[in-house]
Amino acid sequence: MRTWLLLPLAALFATSAHAAGPEDGRFSMSLLGGVDTPFSGDVHEGAVSAVPDLGPLNPALAGIDAELRIGARGHDRIYDNASSFGLELAYGLSDRSELFGQLRQTSADDGNVQVGGAFVPALATELPVYGNFGDYKALSAEAGYRYYFGDAGSARPFIGARIGATRTDAIAATFTIPDAGITIADAPFYDSGWIASGGLDLGVIVPVSDTFSFTVASGVRYTSDLKDDDSAIGGLGLGRINDTGSRLSVPLTLSARWDF
Repeated sequence: MRTWLLLPLAALFATSAHAAGPEDGRFSMSLLGGVDTPFSGDVHEGAVSAVPDLGPLNPALAGIDAELRIGARGHDRIYDNASSFGLELAYGLSDRSELFGQLRQTSADDGNVQVGGAFVPALATELPVYGNFGDYKALSAEAGYRYYFGDAGSARPFIGARIGATRTDAIAATFTIPDAGITIADAPFYDSGWIASGGLDLGVIVPVSDTFSFTVASGVRYTSDLKDDDSAIGGLGLGRINDTGSRLSVPLTLSARWDF
């Protein structure tokens, strides 16, 4: 029984005459999917702002002042893992190197987190402030270079680098102070738009036939600051908290590749 289980693995990684992979003048197409895990970068920064009258936010609190104490919150805390899928076309420069172009969609569901507190002197207490941030959706168009090690026909590690642009969708946020009956619903937070992106890749290609292979890859991805929208939060003295949005993440991607 153990022998039967090992046979498919032996066939998969065998260094036979399989020639899938880069070759001078050869094109390839890949379909890819995976997850993208953020490890650095803030969705918003921290700030302290005095609100002299809570009346405009809740008429029952007219004449009562407060101090908003907002803390920085990262992509990893608000969005956690994102899913990704895409399409890649590549052109072989040799049996060890290739140029590629890739379109990739990355998305993460909306996230809810306590963003800070509102200190109310009249109550001598700090009330929790929560933020619900809309879905994170990004479309990346990137080009890059990839270099392979080892001999063609076997499982081969590779390294690569990419650069391009990413278009992110607009993000709205709903802020609530439940203990004070205050809700700021669907406040514009980030505009849609194109930003710079890039990354480094590390992975392995495994040939299955002369024209088909799959790759497993990781690395690091970077997107620059998002385009802020202060139209709703600027009046609260919080206009600078969204002067950020850059994201560093680690992808884990599985690709199916056809060479032709």
